[in-house]
Amino acid sequence: MGRFADLLGDLGAETQYLIVTHSKRMMQAADLIYGVTMQEPGVSRVVSVKLGRREQQRATA
Repeated sequence: MGRFADLLGDLGAETQYLIVTHSKRMMQAADLIYGVTMQEPGVSRVVSVKLGRREQQRATA
């Protein structure tokens, strides 16, 4: 992935991190992504996507 993403992956077993980014590389490394969307002017909505790939990768490693 990348050095920063690898570091966060290693440290993430003990600590939670909040990263504000538009980096595709960092979003690919995430377990959970939150975003804000505005489908109509003036109405914001928070959306979340739980990826859960880290647990699957650790279980198979």
